[in-house]
Amino acid sequence: MTFTLQSTDPQSRARAGLMQTAHGQIQTPIFMPVGTVGSVKGVHFRELREEVKAQIILGNTYHLYLRPGTEVLQQAGGLHRFIGWERPILTDSGGFQVFSLTGIRKLREEGCEFRSHIDGSKHFFTPENVIDTERAIGADIMMAFDECPPGTATYDYARRSLDLTHRWLARCFARYHDTTPLYGYHQSLFPIVQGCVYPDLRRESAEYVQQFNADGYAIGGLAVGEPAEKMYEMIDIVTDILPKDRPRYLMGVGTPQNILEGIARGVDMFDCVMPTRNGRNAMLFTKNGVLNMRNAKWRTDFSPIDENGPCSLDRVTTRAYLHHLFKAGELLAMQIASIHNLSFYLWLVGEARAHILEGDFTAWKDSMLPKLSQRL
Repeated sequence: MTFTLQSTDPQSRARAGLMQTAHGQIQTPIFMPVGTVGSVKGVHFRELREEVKAQIILGNTYHLYLRPGTEVLQQAGGLHRFIGWERPILTDSGGFQVFSLTGIRKLREEGCEFRSHIDGSKHFFTPENVIDTERAIGADIMMAFDECPPGTATYDYARRSLDLTHRWLARCFARYHDTTPLYGYHQSLFPIVQGCVYPDLRRESAEYVQQFNADGYAIGGLAVGEPAEKMYEMIDIVTDILPKDRPRYLMGVGTPQNILEGIARGVDMFDCVMPTRNGRNAMLFTKNGVLNMRNAKWRTDFSPIDENGPCSLDRVTTRAYLHHLFKAGELLAMQIASIHNLSFYLWLVGEARAHILEGDFTAWKDSMLPKLSQRL
């Protein structure tokens, strides 16, 4: 994988770049739709290509390991062939999912024992078998196995967690170098910078991960309960240290405002379930603010969702009709809203990229932020 830095905003750390992977090029900054089990909820790949214009999607190691399982994926020739997606894929390591299983998981030096949320069966993840699973999935970009502490973790807990994550990271890279891709193309492994909300731990982690000379670096353990201001402070600390010539990926973040603030701080890649999850719950993001499509005010509003919106559904679907679909409990409502939100997120990072290249990103961002949070 290669990364070419094309432009940097003169008033911030915002960057525009190009990533080249075995399955295609990615223009950064970029938002990646979350396809946890090999599908982006409620959105067909045709819409992902033509309406959303997704350049890369995510799969999740924890979920794909449980279903359909690595044996099925290997027989299919990897996740790309299994789902019929020819563009790049990134896989999370499952570390965050393990974190969310508090009460049914046990951490120790060797790895993490957990019970499946599906049937309660017992499983054990180690840095080594997670890399093996990600090899079987065949993603272009793989995440190292880590522990994701809660945003409210004490310093002592965050210290122990970071030390464990760093020891696991060394084992991940040892396994990565001892194995080869299964499907004939290169796979990159990104370390994850942890450290909770403690500046010294974040600095230590950002410096530690560089020894692995990775193709890119991720920032994890944010947007997990800490205040937004703390998140931005941690991003600033980390991006100031990480190599300038490699992409930076902020994991699981977030709102449109979070994304613009992250771009301003030098982040190149984002993912979040918010566009589809909120869409399924009738919340639409637009460049002028947020719409709750269950609100009675839309019942007789026959204007388009967004007459200048980024996807064709915005221009042909009225607000009244989408309101009706949600009130009637129709699945089509969730599909339209999910496609709209994903299209908007891809439009947003595309506009950010264009303004970075033009040299006026900061002024554009400052004009956008107040509008994005309005309730319409």
